[in-house]
Amino acid sequence: MNETATEVRSVIIEREIAFPPEKIWRALTQPHLIEEWLMKSDFKPVRDHSFKFTAEWGSVDCKVLEIEPNRTLSYTWDAYGLESTVTWTLTPAGSGTHLHMEQAGFRPDQEQAYQGAKFGWQRFFDNLQEVLGREG
Repeated sequence: MNETATEVRSVIIEREIAFPPEKIWRALTQPHLIEEWLMKSDFKPVRDHSFKFTAEWGSVDCKVLEIEPNRTLSYTWDAYGLESTVTWTLTPAGSGTHLHMEQAGFRPDQEQAYQGAKFGWQRFFDNLQEVLGREG
């Protein structure tokens, strides 16, 4: 079997953000804040909680896999044939936080989804930083 047929790719975005992990964690886990930077959701920071992200184009089925407050959040991200995992890692860095996001699971035949995620997550990160700047 050709190994490249089973290769999966990841979209990885990393940014240094001038806010403490606790503040970023709230934006990643509180539905009213998630809606401001990502999508509407019925997220709860509870392991095995199934939830949806919804937007005008459709929805994403998700399930919380791992949760370690102010450090790690991981959930499935299943939509339109893409079965992937999104993992957020928050690491204190100086007076702020190093935020690492990886969406893993793009198959070779999912180039459009992969390119869309690369573009989309950059925009979501920009939105997240705006929300963080507004939140007290």
